[in-house]
Formats: sequence, structure tokens, C-alpha cells
Amino acid sequence: MTRRGVHRLTRYTGSRRRAAILGVLSVGVVAGLVATMMPLLADDDAALVAVADTTATTVPQDGDNGAKTTLATCPAPCDGNPRGTRDAVIRFAVTDLPATAVNIRATLRVHTWRDAAAAVTAYASTVDAGESRPAPVELGDVLDSVSTVTRGFNEWDVSGLVRGNGTVTVALAQSGLDTRIYWASRENRDPGLHPRLVLSYDVGTGASPTVSAPPPTSAPATPPTPSATPRTEPPATPSPTRPTATTPAPAPTTPPASGSGRCGTVSPILVPSCGAWWGMYSPASAGNGWDHGQSVADVEAQVGRTFDVVHRYHDFSNSGSNGAFPDRYQQEQMRQGRIPFFAWESRVFSSGTVLTWADVYSGRHDATIDAVAGRIRAIGSPVFMGFDHEPEDEPAKGSDADFVRAWRYVHDRFERAGADNAVWVWVMMGWSGHHHRYAGLYPGDRYVDWVGYDPYNFHVCNGSTVWKSPHDTVGGFYRWLDANGIGAGKPRMLAEFGTNLHPDDPDAKRRWFEQFPAALKAHPKIKAAIYFNSPGMTRKTSTCDMTMNHDASALAGFAAAGRDSYLRQPTGLGKPR
Repeated sequence: MTRRGVHRLTRYTGSRRRAAILGVLSVGVVAGLVATMMPLLADDDAALVAVADTTATTVPQDGDNGAKTTLATCPAPCDGNPRGTRDAVIRFAVTDLPATAVNIRATLRVHTWRDAAAAVTAYASTVDAGESRPAPVELGDVLDSVSTVTRGFNEWDVSGLVRGNGTVTVALAQSGLDTRIYWASRENRDPGLHPRLVLSYDVGTGASPTVSAPPPTSAPATPPTPSATPRTEPPATPSPTRPTATTPAPAPTTPPASGSGRCGTVSPILVPSCGAWWGMYSPASAGNGWDHGQSVADVEAQVGRTFDVVHRYHDFSNSGSNGAFPDRYQQEQMRQGRIPFFAWESRVFSSGTVLTWADVYSGRHDATIDAVAGRIRAIGSPVFMGFDHEPEDEPAKGSDADFVRAWRYVHDRFERAGADNAVWVWVMMGWSGHHHRYAGLYPGDRYVDWVGYDPYNFHVCNGSTVWKSPHDTVGGFYRWLDANGIGAGKPRMLAEFGTNLHPDDPDAKRRWFEQFPAALKAHPKIKAAIYFNSPGMTRKTSTCDMTMNHDASALAGFAAAGRDSYLRQPTGLGKPR
């Protein structure tokens, strides 16, 4: 997150780069995984509009539900009627999945105009969604559930229904609130509100699965707010024991064999075959003795899992934990199976010195670049590497063209040093006010492995009155990238993301986190999400706190998100699963 560089007055650690073999995997395991399966990311996700929908009920006063602009859900008794049950039934036709589609993911998105303290569960259904007022029937298999309904689009993972081309029908059933919730139907006059099924898949080498699902009985983007990367760590930390160019960081542990035939593999540039990596930036402080390992372990203990990716910011000092990375904390994290993300910044934290991009490509800092490249090469397995994240907010460093030249210069020196295990992540703010600059800031496909951006739901932290859902938070720049072809076909990363609390709703942040996995599933090109657990450029107040563990409710929501199967990779990385 950045706002006019304020956060950059504090310390960083990290760097991004392209990987040539699996995550933090040993060379032997890499060979085995590459031999078994290396799925390609599908170029696009498909959003299918419903072909039929209706409300199933025995209430005759409802009339022709198939022609209405709304669907309804309600348990019995409903609004005082003991036989007033209503289930929303929606049918889709899946027709364009290729024969080689594997790892098919399907997300149902349905819009409502209100918040409600109700749970709504998606079931497989045999009801004919083309009927005007079918009677409710016994519900099929449970697919997914939302514990609270929020105004806007709600999302359910219905991947269990889709095995290939064919028709799929979903029923939504409500509990916990005995009055009707209305949802937009396919007949609604606003096409942007129609129910949709968002599909994504990987491209495999074998035949596709056969037709899916139980058949029926008959046949506008809001631009993100400026991503202000908060950084509040002090400028210097003690220098723990570190590896040198001749002291390789220890190789990470070998992961166990995957138990899944469809998931569990990782590409040479660290793309998981299913779901997404779950990561954390958790700054150290004087209070914990600048122990960067403990700062992550403490959060892991709170949420009950190990993070896949650990993100830190580093500088050009080439000394101490700030500049001589990987340090001993990162070596231990790699031994335990985590993937490091080194975000390398062209400045010196302890002195506040800011390097220009011309300084970088002039050759004056080649010794530092080469030393870092040597230590990265010595790791021996792929790691995420970045250079000067959010450059659009660094006017003092030079022009956009200077940034591209500096990026390519650093990349090429790594390449000449044999550090081809660096997986390069290009990270932008993603703010709409800079859209016109991003083509000029892109170093080119040869120099970039992942495309990253930093979306936030700041709410009142930056003076906004808009509370953005996870879907809206991550969706704006995602759609812009799709429309403009920057980094087309490359995996995407939320290199930082976060949300504020809601001053008028103590549980809003918990629900935001609970809904976050569904937002990722609806944006399947995002293959890693890293929470920025720091106030950064914001200030902690009674109405502003961007950390995920400031109270029990927020922590419970974040922990629930991390338990979602989409974020629990069966690869052996980031164990235990």
C-alpha cells in the first residue's frame, strides 16, 4: 500500500523473481512433479448467465415465479406461514469447456439488495428451473454455504456440480431468518445483476471428464482506492547471523507425495495446480527483539495453520537482516516448508537513502546486486522475488522508463549470475488513477513471471464512506488487466491485501474474511494472496485498524478463511495442511 511514498520511510525486506523449479522443493521432487503433471493456466475464466430460474414454493399467491425479476429464499415458517418455504432454483448450461479441461472450478454469484443475519446454502437440485412455480423437493448434496448474507453479490463454490459440459441446477435454501430474502433473477432489467456461474479450469493433457451434474427434470467496475502500502517498522534492525554467497541457505524439506490426482502439483514458477497460496506479511518489532521468525509464528499460532508464503521487505544495504537476505529467520522458514517472497527496495532503510533507478542501472550498485543474486542462487529452489513494488508512487526515483530499465538491468544480472530460481513478481498499486501508466511500467513478458497488485478495503481509514466487499476489492484491477492484456496468461498475486474494520458493525470484518475465499474462486487467475498485517501509513484508531488480529471477531474470520480448501494446498509446502 502506498500513498505518496509515506510508508516507504520505514523498513522493508524481500524480492521477487521467476522460478525454474517447484516452490521450496528439492530438485529430486521437482523432477518427479514435472514428470507427472504441469497444467497450464487457462487463458480466461468464463461467466455464464443463467438459462432459467424460478422460486420453488407451494404458496399459490406467488403467481408465476419464473417470470419475476426476483427470486426468493425463506424457511418455514416464513413470514408467519408454516408452509411458506421458498427455495431459489437456478439452471446453467455449460457448453464450452475444452476436452482437456481439468481442475474445473465453478462459483455461483447471486445478487441481493440487503444484508441479513441468515445462512444460505447451495444444494444440487433436480427441480425444473423452467417451471413457473414448482414445489420444493428434498434437497440434494450440499455444495457450499454462506453464514451471513451481504448486500451485493454473494458467492458459493459449486465446483462439485461441474464435471464437464452439460446442464447444472442449483437450489439456494435459507435458514436462521424467517422472512424472505429477495435475489435478482435472470429477468431483472439490470443485466449486471443476473445470476452467473463463473468457471475456470487448467489445461491438462488427458481427456476431459464427462458430463456433469444432476440434470433437471426437463430440459460495472468500481475502481480501487489508491493502494497505500503501510509500513511502520523502524529503519534498522540488529543483524542476525546470515548466509554469505558461499554459505548456501539450507534446502527446504522434501514434501510428501500428493494424495490428489487433480491437485498437489506446482509449476516451475510456483503456480499451484489448484487453488491459491495463502501468505502473510507480519513485521517484527522491538517488542519481540526484531525476531522476524517469531512475528510470523505468533500469527500462525493464532490462526491455527502455517502460511505458504512469507513476505518481507529488504533494502540495498547488503548487510544485516535488511540487506543480506535470506537471513537466519528465512532459512528456518524455508526448512519448515514456507516459500519466501523477497521484496527488494532500492533504498537503505537505516539511513533513509533513496536510490534512483538510474543509480541502479548505472552499474554503481553491481556489487550489491551480484551478492544478492549469489545468495538467491545458493538457495537452490524457486523463491518469489520483486524489485521496487508500487513504482507508480515513487516519483523521486525517476521516470516509468527508468523503472523498466532498472528492472531489466537487475533481472539480467541475476540471469548472468545463474540465479534462475528467482520467480519475478511485478507489483503495482492497481489504482485506477494510474491505469494510463501501467503499459509503460511493464518490463515485458520475458522479465516478469507473476503480475501482482495491492488491493485494500480502507473504508474510513482513507476518508471513504464505501465499504467494499472482497469481490469488489480484488476485482477492479483484475478486470482492467483482462481488458488491457498486461501480463496476459501470467498468474496473478495479491502481493498485499487488507481490510479495515467497520465502525458501525463489529462483525463486518469477520464476514469480510469469511467471504474472501469465494472472491478468490471468482477470480481464478489469482494464485496467491498475502495479507499485509500492519497499520502502515494508516493510524490505529477506534474507526481504523487494518490488522487481521486486532480483536477476536476479526481473527476468527481470518482463521476461517485459512481453513478453506481452496487455500490449503496439498503440496507439502506451507505445512501442516
